[in-house]
Amino acid sequence: MKQSIVTLDMEGVLTPEIWIAVAECTGLPELRRTTRDEPDYDKLMRGRLAILDRHGITLSRIQEVIGGLAPLPGSLDFLTTLRTQTQVIILSDTFEQFAQPLLRQLGWPTLLCHRLIVADDRITGYQLRMPDQKREAVRALQSLNYTVIAAGDSFNDTSMLAQADHGILVHAPANVVQQFPQFPAVESHADLLKLIQARLTG
Repeated sequence: MKQSIVTLDMEGVLTPEIWIAVAECTGLPELRRTTRDEPDYDKLMRGRLAILDRHGITLSRIQEVIGGLAPLPGSLDFLTTLRTQTQVIILSDTFEQFAQPLLRQLGWPTLLCHRLIVADDRITGYQLRMPDQKREAVRALQSLNYTVIAAGDSFNDTSMLAQADHGILVHAPANVVQQFPQFPAVESHADLLKLIQARLTG
C-alpha cells in the first residue's frame, strides 16, 4: 500500500485571507478581491499591485498587518493532530515575504509558495515559483509514489484537488462548491480531519 501525504492550501483553510486583512487595515475595499472571486491569478495580482502603487502601500505596511493576524480558530490543533498521523505540505499562492508570522504560529509547517519582487520597500512585481505550482507539486509527489490527499477553498485550489487522489473543499464559498460538485465540501476542521483520516486508512 502506498504512503499518503496531505497538501493544504493556507489562506482560508488555516489562516485568514491576507489581502482581505490588508483591505480592512488600509481602508481600500478593492483589495478584498481574492481567488474566490477572480480565477485568473495573474489578473488578480496585477490589479493588487496597481492598487498598492497608486496608494503608496509598502511591503513593511503589509507585513505590519500580517503580524497582527492569528491562524483561524482550531487550525493549529487540526494541523498538529494531522502531522502526528501523516506528512503535511502547505501549497499556497501567498509569498515568502508574507507568510512567516503565520507559519510561526502554526509550528513552522513546510510551505511552498511564490516570491515578491521588492525595491525600496515597494512591491514592484511577483515571481511565480512555477505556473500552476499546486497541481505540479501534487503531480511530483505522486511520481514519488505517494497517494495525495488535498484540501483547499478557492478556484486556485481546484486544479490541485483534481490532480490529487482525493480532493476536498473546506470553508469554500457557495460559488466554488456549486461549480465543483465532484469534491466533498466540509465547513469545519473537525470534519476535514475525519475525511482525511478516512482516506489515510482507506
